[in-house]
Amino acid sequence: MAVDQDTAATMISGVPGKDRVPAVVPFGGSAPKVPNPDKDILGGKGLGLQEMSSIGIDVPPGFTLTTPLCQVYDKHGDLPEELWAEVDKAIARVEADLGRKFGDPENPLLFSCRSGAKISMPGMMDTVLNVGLTKETVEGLAKSTGNRRFAYDAYRRLLDMFGDVVLGIPHEAFEDKLESLKNRVGVLDDVDLTAEHLEELCESYYKVYEEYGKVFPQDAKAQVKACIGAVFGSWNSERAIKYREINQITSLLGTACNIQAMVFGNLGPTSGTGVAFSRDPGTGKNELKGEYLVNAQGEDVVAGIRTPLPIKAMEEKFPEAYDQFLKNVFKLEQHFKDMQDVEFTVENKKLWMLQCRSGKRTGQAAFMIANDMVDEGLLTPEEALLKVEPDHVQQMLHPTFASDVFSSPVYKDNIIAVGLAGGPGAAVGKVVFSTHTAEEKTAEGVILVRENTSPEDVGGMWASKGILTSRGGVTSHAAVVARGWGKPCVCGCDDILIDEEAKTFVVKETGEVFKEGDVISLNGSTGEVIRGAVPTTFPEFKGSFGRILGWADDVEDSCKVLANADSGPDAKKARELGAKGIGLTRTEHMFFDPKRLPIVRGWILQGKGLEFLGEFQRDDFKDILHEMDGLPVTIRLLDPPLHEFLPKISEVDEEFAKSLNYTDAHTLIKDIEEMHEENPMLGLRGCRLGICRSELTVMQVEAIINAAADLLEANPNAKPLPRIMVPLVGGVAEFENQALLVKRTAERVIKDRNVNVVFEVGTMIEVPRAALVSDKIAAVRDPKDGSFLCQFFSYGTNDMTQMTMGISRDDAGEFIPKYKELGIFEFDPFKTIDTEGVGWLLHLSAAKGRSVNPNLSLSVCGEHGGDPKSIEFFDKVGLDYVSCSPFRVPVARISAGSAAVRRQLKGGDGSKKQERLLKTSPMQQGRT
Repeated sequence: MAVDQDTAATMISGVPGKDRVPAVVPFGGSAPKVPNPDKDILGGKGLGLQEMSSIGIDVPPGFTLTTPLCQVYDKHGDLPEELWAEVDKAIARVEADLGRKFGDPENPLLFSCRSGAKISMPGMMDTVLNVGLTKETVEGLAKSTGNRRFAYDAYRRLLDMFGDVVLGIPHEAFEDKLESLKNRVGVLDDVDLTAEHLEELCESYYKVYEEYGKVFPQDAKAQVKACIGAVFGSWNSERAIKYREINQITSLLGTACNIQAMVFGNLGPTSGTGVAFSRDPGTGKNELKGEYLVNAQGEDVVAGIRTPLPIKAMEEKFPEAYDQFLKNVFKLEQHFKDMQDVEFTVENKKLWMLQCRSGKRTGQAAFMIANDMVDEGLLTPEEALLKVEPDHVQQMLHPTFASDVFSSPVYKDNIIAVGLAGGPGAAVGKVVFSTHTAEEKTAEGVILVRENTSPEDVGGMWASKGILTSRGGVTSHAAVVARGWGKPCVCGCDDILIDEEAKTFVVKETGEVFKEGDVISLNGSTGEVIRGAVPTTFPEFKGSFGRILGWADDVEDSCKVLANADSGPDAKKARELGAKGIGLTRTEHMFFDPKRLPIVRGWILQGKGLEFLGEFQRDDFKDILHEMDGLPVTIRLLDPPLHEFLPKISEVDEEFAKSLNYTDAHTLIKDIEEMHEENPMLGLRGCRLGICRSELTVMQVEAIINAAADLLEANPNAKPLPRIMVPLVGGVAEFENQALLVKRTAERVIKDRNVNVVFEVGTMIEVPRAALVSDKIAAVRDPKDGSFLCQFFSYGTNDMTQMTMGISRDDAGEFIPKYKELGIFEFDPFKTIDTEGVGWLLHLSAAKGRSVNPNLSLSVCGEHGGDPKSIEFFDKVGLDYVSCSPFRVPVARISAGSAAVRRQLKGGDGSKKQERLLKTSPMQQGRT
């Protein structure tokens, strides 16, 4: 091969900020403790195995092939021979620990082969169990354990998994053989098959290999090599890529591959396997939540093939193992300071821990767990913020059923079935039975109904309002993925019979049939399935939710969060959601009211009626300033091109012309055509409008200051704080022209009204040229009193991105998905700030402005202001606040607080915003 051991090792040591580590890292048994294990390199599963071993928890020994090897495999389709030699050494170490040999025909050692990326991706990548069984070693396993049924049960599982995962034989081909055998011998469950039945099944599985032209390897080491390749290859499987896209998982090195000695939960009635959470992942309640199966292997639990028993039932069956399990779970939660998701096996009453990781949880659970762990003294408020993800906040804004609806006939008289509560919340939608249909009809609002889901269903699950399955428990694939996404889920609903081919489900007790397109409601908190659409409501923001958002606001030196709002009701909602003011009021939105639009058009086309618009705006500003009393309200002067307010030529007729005081349609059409612009977004808009038609600026400023004066006259204790923003400036002269007009007009109104209105003047920086001359704009002084004219910069990152990147936001949807697929863009630059280009320019501008005007306020008011990744960048730069739409405010609050905490914990620049802004600016890096 072209790649050798040194090349692969260089890839690992070359990861920025990472120390050189071995390519193959042992764990458990005689393995030495790894100092400071790195999740980026070991993956989440590998890290958990190292940590469990280090604190004295029994894990079956094994080894981890690190994440950079995934890149090696992806590039070369193999690993270098030297690394395969390291794998052989690692296997030999496990053999010595356990006194068994891999591939030994008398007493064989078997392995599991599992994926494990840094970020958990439940069910998206591949696992193979019982690696090392062959026609020869299965007989040795039967003899050494004295359990022939167990040996062939393990063998048939390997044949199925290896065929599916490694060789691409459809799992259904094996499942059909299993179901056919069970039907023929008259049993319902796999556990009822005898050793002879399972031997027969293995023979039929070999025939499946023949039918697909595949060969099952009879060499144990060939098996493990192929399995490792399959696990690394699964990193780029369609389902894994889809999951990463949905969850915006980027910048990972790949998946690790964990090879671990098998322990067996399917040895008989003294063995079992299960999955559990240290706290309820749906509600956050501090109680163990999980499931287990007797005489089973782990995949049986998570795949939803058999409906398992609640974890509490294990206490009666395996009391000693259960007691040790409780101690292990407590120890892990104390160690990691987080809710744990664990997998375990009991082999002949001996407990083994197979995996631990921070558990996926709903938004409701995330807030309760973080809140409780602070009260328990396990976390500080700052640490607790890092346990709540932005998506958890978003989930809390999703609809739920109102408390009074549960006693109403529309709810209680229409409950048709009850399953397990897989994912809390309320979902209402049309029934669909396939992933394809769910994705196709997502806009209609759908509920995905399946017997059980698999990783291939992730696209349909994401597209659905909720998920309903008839099989599987609360740790099944459907429930785990649904909870991670905050989607309501009812699983293991045995009250219904699903026919996916006929696209129907039947309620067993009543015989009622539901077809595709019928509407149902799901209560993921109780497991109830309800006929028809049940009314929903939005949750209240109180309790742990409000408390933790308060912690986010209180983080020292964090970005504050304001809202974009264009009306009194919007401002009221923003304040309820915790906004510390209004960062953007778009005055043009007030002009589109049907009653006002004719007056707007009359002014644009004939220069008449501006005073009426002033009265409308005055009332609007008064409502907003009143709702935000004591908090700043940033009002942008009219920005869009005037043609946006004019009718289309096709809409104009004689009657329409008369409504605008035209004598005929021809004249109106001519006036509209004269206002045509080839590129209106770069035409007469923004400050250019105010310069060319100065009466517009005067009218808007008069309306703003008069609104504030009205409030002060009505209530002397009122505190209206208007900030007037000049849009789309490209240079000093444009800003100075409008800023002086704004200030003189405001001063005149204040003098006339004899009321002291406090106001500020600033500008929106969105044109690249303005960013480059920001120091000159910020330095402009009022010739009358010598004060700075510009008191704030607000970055309009939407237009700044368009102009800097040369991309139309309205047309970018045609190619951005392809760019992301090819790796040209990591993120959509209109959703997440382009830090290298647009972000660099923003940072340069901010530093230039602050360097000459130390009190200059700096903020972002584009939609990037609500994006968690962008907020992290703005925090690093040192901006004062971000502003976003009202319903994104809670997400932004958590993101801003968390970003500041992470920066401080990383030991980064602890200086205050102004010092940090200047110290890290491009001006200091020589890029100007």
